[in-house]
Amino acid sequence: MRNRSMALVVRADKILMIKTLHFNRWELPGGGIEKDETPEEAAIRELKEECGLDGIVNRPLNILHCKDGSVEFVFLVDVSDEQEAIIGTDPEAQTEEQSIKNVCWKKLDELSEKDRAFLWAYGLLEVDDYFDLVLSWGDEISYPLG
Repeated sequence: MRNRSMALVVRADKILMIKTLHFNRWELPGGGIEKDETPEEAAIRELKEECGLDGIVNRPLNILHCKDGSVEFVFLVDVSDEQEAIIGTDPEAQTEEQSIKNVCWKKLDELSEKDRAFLWAYGLLEVDDYFDLVLSWGDEISYPLG
């Protein structure tokens, strides 16, 4: 498994998310780091490929060490408000094999508990306003039943 890079993009109180055929859940734009490419460059390239957005790395958020030995890098990325996200493509895949089903801006409360758990692991608590939001929730246990 090769190392991956992801872009966490926040606009107002919404997070840029994608849904792919591979995982039926909302996730961050991102993908494999190519040879001779830095993790930062990979995050920006993947954001452009998958969402049609030009971004600038604001700062690193987290580095995750996966069970398979690979590493995932997560960066907070800024994009201008004038840009609109689109459903992009994977340049390595054929037209009939494109995996991105949807790209949109999601509020935290529009995501499942499972999808939010991944965002916390990726470093969302390090993004302005989200730490304060979590503190405002209080101490009630809200683990999903089932």
